Amino acid sequence: PVPPAVGAAAYRLVQEALTNAVRHAGPEPAVRVDLREEDGALRLSVTDDGTGPTPGTTPGFGLVGMRERARSVGGTLDAGPRAGGGFQVTATLPLTPATTREGTGTG
Repeated sequence: PVPPAVGAAAYRLVQEALTNAVRHAGPEPAVRVDLREEDGALRLSVTDDGTGPTPGTTPGFGLVGMRERARSVGGTLDAGPRAGGGFQVTATLPLTPATTREGTGTG
């Protein structure tokens, strides 16, 4: 089971990553979305084989917003170009509240 806030965050992260792939990866990129539960967290990745952002393009607020969304549920997000080309977004979202994981809460 995925807590509602984590599920909503995951949905929006994947949605934004797919939007970025459509905007920046070039024509007809192959995109892979992977979601899995691992070590008490939901791990997601969105990877494309596209060309990536045009050099010199000023980045928008998409990646900043994605990082903030991941942090809002106690998670992390990394994004950047892949060594072999394309772009990858990865996030780790905890499936339990941060206070419980850290042993400072009562839950």
